[in-house]
Amino acid sequence: MNKNSCIVVDDEPAAHYVLVNYIERSTDLQLVAQCYNAFEALDFLRENKVDLIFLDIEMPEINGMEFLKMLDNPPKTILTTAYSEYALESYDYGVVDYLLKPISFPRFFKAVQRFLSYNTTVSPQEEEPKSISIRMDGRIIDVKLSQIDFIQSFGNYVKIVTPGQTFLTASTTQQILTQVPASKFVRIHKSYIASINKVIKYEHGMVQINNTSLPVGITFRRELQERLANK
Repeated sequence: MNKNSCIVVDDEPAAHYVLVNYIERSTDLQLVAQCYNAFEALDFLRENKVDLIFLDIEMPEINGMEFLKMLDNPPKTILTTAYSEYALESYDYGVVDYLLKPISFPRFFKAVQRFLSYNTTVSPQEEEPKSISIRMDGRIIDVKLSQIDFIQSFGNYVKIVTPGQTFLTASTTQQILTQVPASKFVRIHKSYIASINKVIKYEHGMVQINNTSLPVGITFRRELQERLANK
């Protein structure tokens, strides 16, 4: 089986130790270089093509964001950092995933699977749904997923909010989660599911969607930060 070539770019030896160990445990990756600053990585990439970069953000002289800007056609990139405040900025660079240090192997594995999915063609039978069907006022209504801002639960009912209309139907958060694609929606609170593409701002434990501010539960914050990084 052909493996995907990758490099690690990080100024911390401890970070290299962890990532190299994880890469060696992966059957899909082949480590071809370790770079300890952006200059080393630039030199290597001038002469070599790779499939994936594990890139630290906070590095001296040239940070990870600046490094990506310097590449004409950057490879797929998984960002790694100890600083969650970079998550929102990073989705301007088309990264595959965003990992917060310390990185666990299950989270590393999930990021690699996301990278691999970029190289997989989705068949028509596997295409994501464009709408969900709900029962409201005794009739079935199709709600386009692209129009949904967020979903709020009230016990055994949920409210689906769009810019022009609100739909109320008998359902639960768990039931709705099985009907909307995980790539486009994220649970941010025990009572709220947000459309990831509709999030304008996230700070101080709140997200803004249009003119509405929604609370983000503590247990959902890390997942939200990582999802926003790949928006």
